[in-house]
Amino acid sequence: MLKGSPAPALPPPEHGLPVVPEVAAHLARAAGRATAEPVGGSEELRAAAAGYWARRGLPTSPGHILAAPGAQPLLLALLASAGGEVLLTRPCAPWYGSLARLAGRLAYHVAVPAECGGVPDPFALLETVTRIRAEGGRPRFLVLSVADETTGTVAPPEILHEVLEAAAAEELTVVSDETWRDTLHHPLGTVFVGPAEMYPDRVVVLTDLAGALTPSAWPVAVARFPEGGVGPALRARSLTVLSALRAELPPPVSAAARYALAEPEPVRARTAAATRLYGTLAAAARERLATAGVLCRPPQTGPHLYADLGELRTALAARGITDSVELEAHLGKALGHPAPGGHRFGDDPDALRVRLSIPPLLGTTDEQRQRALDAPDPLHVPDVVAALSTFASAFSELAGA
Repeated sequence: MLKGSPAPALPPPEHGLPVVPEVAAHLARAAGRATAEPVGGSEELRAAAAGYWARRGLPTSPGHILAAPGAQPLLLALLASAGGEVLLTRPCAPWYGSLARLAGRLAYHVAVPAECGGVPDPFALLETVTRIRAEGGRPRFLVLSVADETTGTVAPPEILHEVLEAAAAEELTVVSDETWRDTLHHPLGTVFVGPAEMYPDRVVVLTDLAGALTPSAWPVAVARFPEGGVGPALRARSLTVLSALRAELPPPVSAAARYALAEPEPVRARTAAATRLYGTLAAAARERLATAGVLCRPPQTGPHLYADLGELRTALAARGITDSVELEAHLGKALGHPAPGGHRFGDDPDALRVRLSIPPLLGTTDEQRQRALDAPDPLHVPDVVAALSTFASAFSELAGA
């Protein structure tokens, strides 16, 4: 539970993939616009977002959508729009808890099931809600991520259904972070079901375009509010908070986002190429972790893995590594790039867990990353081969192999 203790610093931003030329062209063409975008997004941008969700079986109207410069302002506005406590998974994206604090909300972490991350264990969720109510609290929001950024897993529909049944019984409003839903490594073998399909009147869908549809350095995100239930009131209050923050999008970024949300062929091609690259390298990284005796749920989406080095505790202790803070420091030096420990994601620091990322394996320049994207088999690209060799050596050394 987060009760005002200092939060671990957020992991540094990662270098993203090269900008899609057509997306850059739309931004450049709007660079001369001096008229500010309306807070919450223009009608054209919200219509593009409505089309994006309609193609995924979630029809909505532009009047039930908000846009902002990043997912963080949207979540902050949402959490600040209503009282009560916030329920998060353990582990989860580190900015969830930080924004709950900023909004003045207590946040409670709930353990995830063995099968996946991103959603709470349904029984643990009910136990936590009962405890909060017994202490005089009012649990209000549940933030989850079916296609989970932290662990790279996708929650099975049957587990999600149990979680949403528990949330409905406790009248929780669900915030569904679906940023990585379009990057399933095996789309024909992995089933993604969004909470809004099961629990339509109490689910706010949050999608950060940066990374999956637009460059990671261009913050832009959209949120879809329910047309019934608590949706209209939450949207109106969230818009008031965004207005107070002056959280409007720069016109060039809005123009690029409208283009990306329409999913023209260049954007679809980039998403497909990035997904193949993430899937191939995540599988290769997990194979090398397994060789070193490191446990890791099979990655299924996005560019991250979440590794558990608990089986190596004795070998790590011999090197002076007894918690995730020390593990992070050691791996950062060994790998040559940040490897944030589990304590940054709400996990127990004594648990020897770490989040690992695919982008640093691609090289440090846009040219190197583009070569990996374009390669028929990125595992034969020299920069990737060298990075994977360093990756494997770092964990083999920890295991004493």
